Amino acid sequence: MIEGAAIDIRRPHVRLTRLALRDFRNYATLQLRLDGRHVCLFGANGSGKTNLMEAVSMLSPGRGLRGAEFTDLIRRDADGRLARSWALSADVRDGDLDRKLALSLERDDQGRSKRTARLDGVNTSQNDLGELMRIIWLTPSMDRVFAGPAGDRRRFLDRQVLAHFPSHASAGAAYEKAMRQRNALLERGRADPVWLDALELGMASAGAAMALHRIDAVKVMQEAILARPEGAFPKALIDLDGAFENRAADGAPLTDIEQEIAAQLRENRARDQAAGRTTEGVHRTDMRVIHAPKGLPADQCSTGEQKALLIGLILANAQALFERDFAPSPLLLLDEAAAHLDSDRRAALYDELTALGGQAWLTGTDRSLFDAFGDRAQRFEVSDGVVRED
Repeated sequence: MIEGAAIDIRRPHVRLTRLALRDFRNYATLQLRLDGRHVCLFGANGSGKTNLMEAVSMLSPGRGLRGAEFTDLIRRDADGRLARSWALSADVRDGDLDRKLALSLERDDQGRSKRTARLDGVNTSQNDLGELMRIIWLTPSMDRVFAGPAGDRRRFLDRQVLAHFPSHASAGAAYEKAMRQRNALLERGRADPVWLDALELGMASAGAAMALHRIDAVKVMQEAILARPEGAFPKALIDLDGAFENRAADGAPLTDIEQEIAAQLRENRARDQAAGRTTEGVHRTDMRVIHAPKGLPADQCSTGEQKALLIGLILANAQALFERDFAPSPLLLLDEAAAHLDSDRRAALYDELTALGGQAWLTGTDRSLFDAFGDRAQRFEVSDGVVRED
């Protein structure tokens, strides 16, 4: 925004108005018509509710909320035979615009696969879809993220960051690829220093971008958390335990951080060769979370308190995204989130989702879990790959 300008250029709300699937997970075909309200999916475990959420999550960069390979999404028939392809398409209401998104995977007779993404009929990349679809999700596997290993928290953090910066996915992929190649070279024992220099510069460039993305996203998330009223979901204090994120937080420019990462990698070659891995870098960053009202580390809180903290973080990140000038409103996917909340917290969650103004998708085994939504949501019953509006 131009300095001094008072114009609000925030993107309007983005909502799905149609979702179509072919040979995706347990869905042979599906046409889901949506009216822009929140979406509640209910049905027995294993009926395909999470598969629908996963399909929506594929419209953002990466491999979706399960982290599955694209070939694993292909439907198997009753005899276990794989279909030749899968496809999903969606109509999206972007303010006053109607957009069409599509993603598919085709396999040939040799088992090779080709991925295709399209936006408004034009070939594009999945990362480019992420510029329109800022998607955040919460799944049951995240319930113990605070008590689990650092890698779980880092993946959770990067998922939140990715909603702010779709390019974070390509930076992370470039970093990981260069790191694997560097580790392989060091393992040989007599690596070409010129080649090592090139790989380390690649890691430094991607790693510095990742550090700045993380710090920027955490900053606006923390501001959104502190601005939230006291309520059903406690406020959290977030801190990143990473040397280069700390440098970014101190205001170090991108070029300085790149040089420092490259210098550290060069200095650590002997140690990394002995360890068989890259011992330091942005791939080791951890996220620390404090339950602010209690002043207690999140991993020392009860299971219920950790769940409430997670939901509060997700809601705050959604608010932070909506308040950014350059970002569209986010779409939230909350898988089985309501099942572990009491009735008061469920009602509070639905009120907050409504106040956000975007679109949320929720799953649960029982229709009654969504009673407090009233007419603010569409409800669909899911049964063995068949979806019926309730």
